[in-house]
Amino acid sequence: MTSAPETLPTSDLGHAAGAAADVLQVSDVRKSFRRRLSVHPRVNHVLRGVTFALPPGAIVGLVGENGSGKSVLLKIIVGLMKADSGTVSLSGRLGYCPQVPLLYDKLTCDETFQLFGHAYGLGDDVTAARATECFELFGFARFRSELVENLSGGTKQKLNLSVALLHKPDLLLLDEPYSGFDWETYLRFWQLTDFLRAAGTTILIVSHFIEERSHFDRIVHLRDGVVVDEAA
Repeated sequence: MTSAPETLPTSDLGHAAGAAADVLQVSDVRKSFRRRLSVHPRVNHVLRGVTFALPPGAIVGLVGENGSGKSVLLKIIVGLMKADSGTVSLSGRLGYCPQVPLLYDKLTCDETFQLFGHAYGLGDDVTAARATECFELFGFARFRSELVENLSGGTKQKLNLSVALLHKPDLLLLDEPYSGFDWETYLRFWQLTDFLRAAGTTILIVSHFIEERSHFDRIVHLRDGVVVDEAA
C-alpha cells in the first residue's frame, strides 16, 4: 500500500477564507417530470422541497440511492436544469466535476487547461502555473501532451477534477469524484480536500454511498426527493 504524500502545493489552488455567510443555499427546491407514454400521463415528483445550506470551509456529502433525486438536484445547482419552484443561491465561484468527464477528445491535456483557463478569464501564465501544479499533484505530467481520447478512465478523471479546480472555486461540486482513482490518487484526493477546506473552500461530494465518514463535516441524506437526515 502506498502512503499519502507528505505535502501539497500551497501556492494557488486554495484561497483565503472570507466572510462566514453560506456559500450555497438551497431552499424548498421542487422538480417534477410528466410521463407521457401512457394513456393517462403521470407526474413523477423527483424533488419534493429540498432545503439545506453549506457554510464556507466545509466538506459535505450528499448521499442517496439511485432515483433519490441527487443528479437532478446537482443539475439545478449548476444551472443545467431549471427547478419548478424554490431557490438556489450561490456566493462566489463555482467549480463542477461531473461523474462523466466533459472533455474534448481531440485536445491534449495542456490544451484542455488552456481552453478552461480562457473560459475562466485567467491569464496564460496563471493557467500554466496552476496546470503544472495539478499535473504534479495528481501525478499525470507525463500525459500533458497526450490527446484526451488516448487517456485511461482514471487519468481522464484526474484531468476532469483539475480543470474544476483551475479557477480557485469557492464551492466545488464533485459527482462521484474518485471513481477510477488508484489508491495513491485516492489518498491525494482526500489530502487535497483537507487543504482546500482549510483555505475556505466548500466541497459538496455527491455519491450513492459514503465509505469514510471521518472525511466529512456533514452528511446530507436524500431519499425520494427530500432531505431525510443531516448528520454531523
